[in-house]
Amino acid sequence: MLELLNIKIEVEKLSNILTKAEGCLSLPELSGRIQDLNQLVSQPTFWHNSVTSRQTLQEIDSLNAKKKQYQRSHFILEDIKAALELLELSADEELLQEAQTNLTQLQKELETLEIEQFLSAPCDQKGAFLAITAEVGSIDAQDWAAMLLQLYHRWAVNHNHKVYLVQESAGDLGGFKHATLEIIGRYAYGWLKSEQGTHARIERISPVHSNGKRHTCLASVKVSPILDESVDFEIPEKHLEITLPRDRGNVNRPETWAQVFHIPTGISVFCKEERSQMQNKEKALAILKSKLFAIALAQGVQIDEIQSRLIKSLYNKLIREYILHPYTKVKDLRTNVETPAATEVLDGKIDLFIKAYLQQLYLTTSGDKEVLDNFK
Repeated sequence: MLELLNIKIEVEKLSNILTKAEGCLSLPELSGRIQDLNQLVSQPTFWHNSVTSRQTLQEIDSLNAKKKQYQRSHFILEDIKAALELLELSADEELLQEAQTNLTQLQKELETLEIEQFLSAPCDQKGAFLAITAEVGSIDAQDWAAMLLQLYHRWAVNHNHKVYLVQESAGDLGGFKHATLEIIGRYAYGWLKSEQGTHARIERISPVHSNGKRHTCLASVKVSPILDESVDFEIPEKHLEITLPRDRGNVNRPETWAQVFHIPTGISVFCKEERSQMQNKEKALAILKSKLFAIALAQGVQIDEIQSRLIKSLYNKLIREYILHPYTKVKDLRTNVETPAATEVLDGKIDLFIKAYLQQLYLTTSGDKEVLDNFK
């Protein structure tokens, strides 16, 4: 049976990848590290420093997750191999379908495992704030921003992350002028940092204008990590301008929004999605801190040394073209990876672009091809 033969070929390939992945993970060393950290947790003085204790617990969670991820992939592979042995003895359509489903799941697991080999920066395992801003004065760009918002929402859901709309500014005729997603999940920032930049041009027949002409529009994407107590810094009060509603509104619908403006950089964050004014103020400050941290990291400076004149250059670079008319093609201009499956890309399937960018970034920053070679 040709179908069975194809599965066997793919299983052999994935088996080799998993064996090499085990070498990359250094499972014995990983298990030893987990054991050492657990012994540290058991010490009476462990909780004396809340920051280091939290960092230790986060490292334990991360290492356990990596170990479980490998073990899960190994169990799936063994199930497929057992199913193949039975299918060689007797045809069973239901068992064949189960083997194919498990094969698809294993392919996805190993794809994730492969990508996460490139994510070793301090904030890579954190969640992410992802902000989308439409080109100023463009109704088409506001519609495009809404499409990007849907793309990243679906990407997050497909990766089993929690996702919330925490900031939005509605467009003139639909869509968004600006919107921010809070994506909570391991490695969300590590994956999505590859999406930062200008995500356009999109060329298509405008759904807003009826003149039949093709339009080009732009929207920028900014990504910053969700910070926790391990990244502790305070913004001086003199650098902040906080605006709250003077009129709290009527009793049934009180105004609860809050706006935080960072004077040195000109960055402004407006939040109204939380239930209370205090929650909106805290969320706005959290987003502002996240943005400042990401900018300082990109510029290689301390928070108070950020050069505001250079901030726009971090996001103005055109990184990807989405062409939806008269033909479909999505091309990443940094890696030259492209696909005609624009509909799938807009449905959140962007891992091929993320993987290619992270591979390129890894080779550029480390000059070490060991991880890539191990997965070939």
